[in-house]
Amino acid sequence: MTKRFSALAVSAAIVGGLFITSVPAHAAPSADRGAVSAKAAITCHKDQMRQQIANLKSKAAKLKQLGETAAANRALNEAAAIQKKLNACIKAEDEVSKPFPG
Repeated sequence: MTKRFSALAVSAAIVGGLFITSVPAHAAPSADRGAVSAKAAITCHKDQMRQQIANLKSKAAKLKQLGETAAANRALNEAAAIQKKLNACIKAEDEVSKPFPG
């Protein structure tokens, strides 16, 4: 009886380990959702992002003149979010390892 129980415990541990190691990578939770990965497939449209930031800031200035402070703050927050993505993209491009040192 104890041999069967030991065999059952060992096989359960092996199956549990198999399930833990076979979880796909995309199912694992991300540590930092705001970070931009440094894969070659991801491209940054820096000029376009800078233009969007400028447009949102000018829109926010116009809205603030009109007295729409809530809408102006939303536009500034959106511009700040795009700026954060742009900074992360630039940082990722700078930190990509080169194929040959030197």
